Amino acid sequence: PVRVIPTHRPLVRRQLADWIFTSTSAKWQAVVDEVLEMHKLGRPVLIGTRSIEASEMLGGLLRAKQLKPQVLNAVQHKEEAAIVARAGEPGAITVATNMAGRGTDIELGRGVVQRGGLHVILTERHSARRIDRQLFGRSGRQGDPGSARAILSLEDDLLLQQTPTSTDLVRRIYGRHAGAVSRTASALFRLAQRKAQRRAFAARAAVVRHEDHLRRALPQ
Repeated sequence: PVRVIPTHRPLVRRQLADWIFTSTSAKWQAVVDEVLEMHKLGRPVLIGTRSIEASEMLGGLLRAKQLKPQVLNAVQHKEEAAIVARAGEPGAITVATNMAGRGTDIELGRGVVQRGGLHVILTERHSARRIDRQLFGRSGRQGDPGSARAILSLEDDLLLQQTPTSTDLVRRIYGRHAGAVSRTASALFRLAQRKAQRRAFAARAAVVRHEDHLRRALPQ
C-alpha cells in the first residue's frame, strides 16, 4: 500500500506543455531559444540531459550565443553540489546530467521569486518516469514559484529503442515539419516509458528468481 504525503507548502510550479519536434537539431534549437527567452527575463534555468555528450554539446551551442552556462556531468565531484546550489541565482544557466548534484537544495536568489522562479528544461525522457519527475522537482521547491517543460524529439533514443515502428509511422506523417508537432505525440513517449519500465521490472524479477534458485540449489 502507498500513502501520499502532502508537500510541506502548496506546490505552485507550472508544468508547461511538452514541445516535440521531428528532428534532434530542431529540438536543440528550441532548447537554446527557450534558454535565451528565460535569460532575458533574468530567470535562472536548469537543463537536464541524459548523457555527458549531450551536456557538452548543448554547452557549446549556448556559448555560441554568448551565454555562460555551467556544465555539470557528474565528473566534477567536489564542486558540483556547490554549483547546483547556485543554479537559482538570477540569470544562472546550468546544464546537468541526472546524477550531477542530485539531492542538493536550490535556493532562489534575490529577485528571482518575482521573476517567476527557476525554469527547468528536460531534453529527453528517461526510461523511468520517476527520473523525469525528480528533475522537474528541482523547481518550485518549498512553495517557491517555478516552471518546467520537456523539449523532445521523435529521434530521441527512448523512442528508437522502445517504439521504433510507431515512431517511424508518426515521423512519416509529420514529414519535415519545422515546428513543434501535435501534443498527441506525447502518447508515444508515455508508451515507450511503460514498455521500458515493464522490461526493467521483468529483468529484476528474473534476477530474484535466479537468486532464489541458487539459494535452494546450493548447500547451506
